[in-house]
Amino acid sequence: MAPPDEIRIGDAERDAVMVALHDHFAAGRLDRTELDERLESVLTAKTRGDLRAHVRDLPSPTGLPEPAVDRHPQTAHHRHPAHHHRHLAHRHRHGPIFPVFPLLFAAFLVLAFTAGPGTGFLVVLQIALAVWVLRAVLLAFGIRRARRHAPGP
Repeated sequence: MAPPDEIRIGDAERDAVMVALHDHFAAGRLDRTELDERLESVLTAKTRGDLRAHVRDLPSPTGLPEPAVDRHPQTAHHRHPAHHHRHLAHRHRHGPIFPVFPLLFAAFLVLAFTAGPGTGFLVVLQIALAVWVLRAVLLAFGIRRARRHAPGP
């Protein structure tokens, strides 16, 4: 396999570098003349090395793919892309497990009709505050919900 800088590029790579150059121009790192010169050269670039020469003196993002860094050596099973995406989808799921808002709204309605809307609002506010404080304490101490598929030993 060819060294990374000798790999041929396509329009997508050229476009990504051109967008990055425009962003650096907007940030004031390049003047108009430098931008025009670099854009013209990027349009004729054939390899990653050609592109890298035009963004070498600029901070990230440069439009070039970042070199892969393997910080955590893992088994081949964990490197499989489908497994990785499932892991990220589970890890970054947002929102509560159970519907908090509908339950608080139902509690407000019951209390509003029995004890009055002011009392209902204050009670629901106190419940929400208690849940929020409890969650903050659990997160502060690193206690997390048990996962459905806990990793084996």
